[in-house]
Amino acid sequence: MSRTELVKYYALMLLLPLLVLGGVTYGVGRLILAWPTGEAAVSRSLAADRTSLWNTLTDFGSSLSDTPYIVALTAVAAIVFRLVYKRWLESIFLVAAVWSQSLVFLAVTEAVGRHRPPVQHLDPAPPTSSFPSGHVSAAVAFYCGVALVLTMHVRNRALQVVIWVLGIAAPLTVAFSRLYRGMHFLTDVTWGLLLGVACVVAVARAILRQPARTPHSDLVRSA
Repeated sequence: MSRTELVKYYALMLLLPLLVLGGVTYGVGRLILAWPTGEAAVSRSLAADRTSLWNTLTDFGSSLSDTPYIVALTAVAAIVFRLVYKRWLESIFLVAAVWSQSLVFLAVTEAVGRHRPPVQHLDPAPPTSSFPSGHVSAAVAFYCGVALVLTMHVRNRALQVVIWVLGIAAPLTVAFSRLYRGMHFLTDVTWGLLLGVACVVAVARAILRQPARTPHSDLVRSA
């Protein structure tokens, strides 16, 4: 495949979906700001019922997707995949999935500019706005991305189920933790989940789908 065809392939299969995701995410964020949702009541209710135990548990839950951890875990997983599967395909997929949601998040969050919930914040507030939740989208991209890679190579159905249960439980834990700790509204974490899923699907279609016919087919073979 020529370089021009390669550029066209990734522009159509990866860049275009990310641009659409960015536009839709921005539109949804502006719509939420213009249309009162009453979500502050949910945040206040959770804040009023906080306990020391749940403060500790959600501190751990939120940390599952802290930026330094996600960066380090992605790097480690990419190296492990390369060593175990003797090719770069799975590693490139995972890095691209995590990277793509981050790009959409960073491109949109400041433009939306949503304030964080009007409750005590149990974590330091990053300079980005509340919408969407980058913690949640990153958790979906990494943990579900890892689950997808692992289940591609596991034939035992019970083990596949266990892998996906863990892969889904991690971002849901992050979502609840961020909501409980007053860092995001309900729609922030909900859209973070959807954004993460959309990025995993888009990158999987571009990189993992029909590898023998795609421009990166040489990555399927031992590199």
